[in-house]
Amino acid sequence: MLAEKMNNFVQHIYKKRAKRYDLTAQLYYLFGFREWAYRKKAVKKLGLKEGDTVVEIGCGTGLNFSLIQKIIGENGKIIGVDITKEMLNEAEKRVKENNWKNVELINADAAEFVPSDSVDGIITSFAISLSPNLETILENYFDILKPGSNFVVLDLKMPGNFWGRFKFLFLPFVKPFAVTDYHLETKPWMTIIRFFNKSLYNVNRAELFVGYAYIISGIKQ
Repeated sequence: MLAEKMNNFVQHIYKKRAKRYDLTAQLYYLFGFREWAYRKKAVKKLGLKEGDTVVEIGCGTGLNFSLIQKIIGENGKIIGVDITKEMLNEAEKRVKENNWKNVELINADAAEFVPSDSVDGIITSFAISLSPNLETILENYFDILKPGSNFVVLDLKMPGNFWGRFKFLFLPFVKPFAVTDYHLETKPWMTIIRFFNKSLYNVNRAELFVGYAYIISGIKQ
């Protein structure tokens, strides 16, 4: 029941924000949160090459697609999975506007849907930590990742340093994106970090925005 309730809440929030999501994401630059630069770093961590197939968990409106397309080219493929139909509608518009023929969009809960074929990279940006079935998603998608390929997560967290004292200033800006007290209490970033340290090698973690965001990447053996 809790999982269903949380998923419904996330869908409700992003259904309302879908058409304005790209614009509101840019507004974070006013506060020094360099989202586009962080996305570029995350995609670079994938270590992709021309012709690769990539899964994006929680792809939203497809903001990462152009960055990935520059590397994989028309012979590669992007599989975008998102639980909110309205966000995927915006992603589909982006795909059509750019005439990308190599993008497959899947409207599904990532905890219940996993592509059948193995892939060359997995990425998720500001999405996976909102799922109450986080561990299931990590484990299931890890299974389809090819050996030697990268799993990359770009997401929010609470800093464990001096800047964590100012979370009361940060929270009002992320709550409209479904980050709630539940998120703070369950500390999903710790689950992700533990999973990476247990399941992957050459794990690299970089703190962003004084610790309020991070990129973690690792390679499947």
